[in-house]
Amino acid sequence: MSEIHGIGGPLPAIPDDMSVAQFMLDYHHPFRPVLAQPSPWLIEDSSGRKVWKEEIYSRTDALANSLSARWKIGENDVVSIFSPNSVDYPVIIWAVHRLGAIVSPLNPTQTAEELKHQLKSTSPKLLLAHSSNYATALAAAQIVGIAPDRVVLVDTASGLKDPAVRHATLSELIDEGVKQPKSFVERKLNPGEAKSKLAFLSFSSGTTGLPKAIRISHYALIANMIQVATFLKTDKKPLSEASLRPGTVILAVLPFYHAYGLAFVMHFTLFHGATLVVIPKFNFTDMLKSIERYRINYLPLVPPVAVLFCKHPDVKKYDLSSVRAVVCGAAPLSGELMTQLATLFPEAWIGQGFGSSQVISPFTAYQADDRIGMTETFTMIAMASPNCKVADPSSAGVLISGLVARVVRADGSLAPPGEPGEFVISTPSLALGYLDEKATKETFRDGWLYTGDEVIINEKAELFVVDRIKELLKVRAFQVAPAELEGFLLQHPDVADTCVVSLLDDFNGDLPLAYVVPSAAAQARMETDPAEGDRIKAALIKYVADGKTSYKQLTGGVEFTDVIPKLPSGKLLRRSLRDRARQMAKQGLLTSVPKAKL
Repeated sequence: MSEIHGIGGPLPAIPDDMSVAQFMLDYHHPFRPVLAQPSPWLIEDSSGRKVWKEEIYSRTDALANSLSARWKIGENDVVSIFSPNSVDYPVIIWAVHRLGAIVSPLNPTQTAEELKHQLKSTSPKLLLAHSSNYATALAAAQIVGIAPDRVVLVDTASGLKDPAVRHATLSELIDEGVKQPKSFVERKLNPGEAKSKLAFLSFSSGTTGLPKAIRISHYALIANMIQVATFLKTDKKPLSEASLRPGTVILAVLPFYHAYGLAFVMHFTLFHGATLVVIPKFNFTDMLKSIERYRINYLPLVPPVAVLFCKHPDVKKYDLSSVRAVVCGAAPLSGELMTQLATLFPEAWIGQGFGSSQVISPFTAYQADDRIGMTETFTMIAMASPNCKVADPSSAGVLISGLVARVVRADGSLAPPGEPGEFVISTPSLALGYLDEKATKETFRDGWLYTGDEVIINEKAELFVVDRIKELLKVRAFQVAPAELEGFLLQHPDVADTCVVSLLDDFNGDLPLAYVVPSAAAQARMETDPAEGDRIKAALIKYVADGKTSYKQLTGGVEFTDVIPKLPSGKLLRRSLRDRARQMAKQGLLTSVPKAKL
């Protein structure tokens, strides 16, 4: 086998002379469905307010006008969004793109210390935050030198504890932009320029520590939308009967700062003629109410939410008969869960995709550890075939149209069908690399992405993930770098050495567990007082909880060890400790009981 091509034949023309905003608002691609009846683009979950294309268009241009007039936002300036989902999230993105500037979407649950790193990496000219995390945004902005008047609220000031704080709000900026003369000339791209012009700086956890900024071009996102549209045209049913068709009402609870929510949920489904019900904060019971209230048809999920559908008692209280499709990505979905979902939604199409998926492989005796996240391919590279009602749970899907893959053996040769090797990808949606040049050279080589995933691909272009060559964990579908937690733990005076591994959990995916070699002082205290060991473990768990965001906690606990096994080069033998921890968990021998809950 030399190369494997995704199904669906050659791609149609991909525009390379327009921004994402122009593609979404001003241009009609031949693969974009024409709606028989107009439908709103967005619905605000809390109020039921419907937002139509005309309103989005006018708010986008008004905001671009205000950003240009007030702060001179323009060519290659970075604007960071530190907010949960909002109906104005796409307005912010497309307004920034109108000006030739770059969007950096950020996780709104981060601590000020975590946010500081990302702001330092991208040097934004403006930071848009929500009232719920405005204090965090101000603290991080002060550290990196962003003036307080460049921190803007995306909602009203009602959530602020200090009413005396002076700030601009998004609504004020839009009103201002409507009233004043036009102050900007929209950035037009030359032929081919969309391939190099940055649209996003999105963050993905690095295996060696802190998250890395990934450089995403306008062309990459536009290409992926067209790739997915081409793939869906392989459906044997007419478009009017497809699970994802014009007028479909989509659940938009997945965070828009994440590649899955940003590229697929927000951009592709709107391109495909859907309506998004935008939910800013996840609450399972409230989400069930929204599905019933808005007759939602299509559920893009991550497996922790799928687990709740299968186990939460409130599911039976609501009418979910409108659901005709459930698609999972970003983390593992077992065959058992697929079966339970098919029982819960007997009329629905059930599948999963590899944009950042994780699966149970039939070729191995352990759970696969796929961790690339695929922000680097922005975002989908494999999807369940639209022609099967319930997808094969052992497969991460079929390679989508326009993608070329190689399976590379350890010796650099190409593996034949059915034989494992590293997953290497070429796709028109490929990112331009990281801001970090060294990291770029390690992962992006001659137009190919070396994912670090060990996979098997068969003759039908079906993808099976076998193992994760790199070391990222996935906690509730979020990437966690063990090295980041290890570096943080090593700053604690009671820690001489450490290695973070994972236990497995149906809901959370990975539960980070830290093996710790106590410092000499800690060891001496434990020898004097046997109860001191438990106090140290509790203190380390709290230390991480106080310093890291919610999904980067030591939910697997802390275990003491005499030594962290390493190669002569110093590389941690993480897998040996991982296997030891999972075996001990099965035998009930762990001294720290995992604290994960549904």
